[in-house]
Amino acid sequence: MTLNRFVLLIGSAVLLAGCGPAAKQETKKAEEPAPPVYQVKFETTKGDFVVEVHRDWAPLGADRFHELTKAKFFDGSRFFRVLKGFVVQFGLNGDPDVNAKWHNLNFVDDPVKESNTRGTITYATSGPGTRTTQVFINLADNSRMLDGQGFAPFGKVVEGMDVVDQLYGGYRDGPPRDSGPDQAKVEAQGNQYLDAHYPKLDSIKTATIVQK
Repeated sequence: MTLNRFVLLIGSAVLLAGCGPAAKQETKKAEEPAPPVYQVKFETTKGDFVVEVHRDWAPLGADRFHELTKAKFFDGSRFFRVLKGFVVQFGLNGDPDVNAKWHNLNFVDDPVKESNTRGTITYATSGPGTRTTQVFINLADNSRMLDGQGFAPFGKVVEGMDVVDQLYGGYRDGPPRDSGPDQAKVEAQGNQYLDAHYPKLDSIKTATIVQK
């Protein structure tokens, strides 16, 4: 992927955390710190994979991910952006009312301690201080492109990366360039929009914190 291509991807949102109209943002920390190391098992329509989170890599990101998983935020949601050889993105709930509750609950950026190598998981963002619920898994070594732009991995897929590689990626990227899922509509309409227009997308059946 050329640098120019990467810039276009940023512009349309790899790495997009806020999809709706501009609104007053609120900084919100997780209610309690996550364990130093924990694992999350994702049961999906393609099979299972496990993410291992390291709080010392990115403590605020690890805390938010733990909070979201405990709240069952990811259950039933879709892998709405799959760019083969680059990233798999998810983290918008299937219920618009749930998305609305989290939409403006940004949290402070973590410094980048680990690199965006294949299998690492990182928060999407639309700029400094805009992380909320969207995350992406790196399908390739994207460290050269992402590390210097402040994308801080907080964990890594330790089981089932072959499942992640198989997640449906047949739809094009979203607007303004292509005709893939529009993240603003995903956030506002949830799975009703995705099921009507992008029925082949894979989904998360459940995400569960498991013992390491």
